[in-house]
Amino acid sequence: MKTEKIEQLIKAGIPGCEVTVSGDGQHFEARVISAEFAGKAPLAKQRMVMAAVKEQINSGELHAISIKTEVP
Repeated sequence: MKTEKIEQLIKAGIPGCEVTVSGDGQHFEARVISAEFAGKAPLAKQRMVMAAVKEQINSGELHAISIKTEVP
């Protein structure tokens, strides 16, 4: 899976966010900045991002992703 595809999926799932994804084709790291994260617990933020790529994880297309979330 390409980093650009993951970025597109996260941006579609969390409109207005800024996303940077790096990785080696199997393992990825995403840095997501969104005002939507304000006031949310860390686990809730993680779940928001994971929901955007859930289908790819379930299918095995996306093997592993590490997520860092920030509020602007």
